Amino acid sequence: MARPVALVTGGSRGIGLACAEALAREGWDLALCGRRSEEEVAPALEGLKAEGAQVLYLKADIALDESPRLILEALRGRFGRLDALVNNAGVAPRERADILEATRESFDRVVATNLRGPYFLTQAVARWMLEQRRAAGLSKGEARAGGGIIFVSSISAVVASVNRGEYCISKAGLSMASLLWATRLAEEGIPVYELRPGIIRTDMTAGVSAKYDALFAQGLAPQKRWGLPEDVGRAAAMLLRGDLPYSTGQVINIDGGITLRRL
Repeated sequence: MARPVALVTGGSRGIGLACAEALAREGWDLALCGRRSEEEVAPALEGLKAEGAQVLYLKADIALDESPRLILEALRGRFGRLDALVNNAGVAPRERADILEATRESFDRVVATNLRGPYFLTQAVARWMLEQRRAAGLSKGEARAGGGIIFVSSISAVVASVNRGEYCISKAGLSMASLLWATRLAEEGIPVYELRPGIIRTDMTAGVSAKYDALFAQGLAPQKRWGLPEDVGRAAAMLLRGDLPYSTGQVINIDGGITLRRL
């Protein structure tokens, strides 16, 4: 049988790469997209190939309107199929500014990448997935083994940070996008999930390491450590393997218990 294929946006480092690595170990072929050149991400690509995966890398910015079409054209040409989408690509504000001082430029940049881009990429992917289902003769609502769509959001969808309001709003919107697509695609047999990471040690959080080291020491989370990209990658692999087939639309918090209500 042909190997399943997953598209992971922002898949060459951090959480996206960890998701790709977990899927490669489970026999998936991969398409990754990001804004860096293929030469810059070559070590990551070679690592995935060493796991046995065929890997297609696409330099693409999901904030651009033409990106979904270009990405899927390349996928059709290389693999001829797509079984899973991991919407992981995202950006933080270039400057953490109080919401009294935040700029429209920063808001538009963050929302374009973190929300509008994944929303319309998912639309394009869902249309192709439905096309593939019809070609395979699957009836409406008939489940397939494995695959689906994942939105990687953040605890910032529900935890307010007034010095990066645009990021919180983008992730809250992404959480609703996950619910919308889960509702729409459930009748078509395509599961949709949201992974909601907490404080994960990545390039994005490198500049605030000291802040969060102190907060963890003060009891920020019941599990007193940073999250790792691999924590998210394992969850993505579990969902796309089909381990939770009757749970579309659900949120999995990967945050060490930060969002638990405690006294």
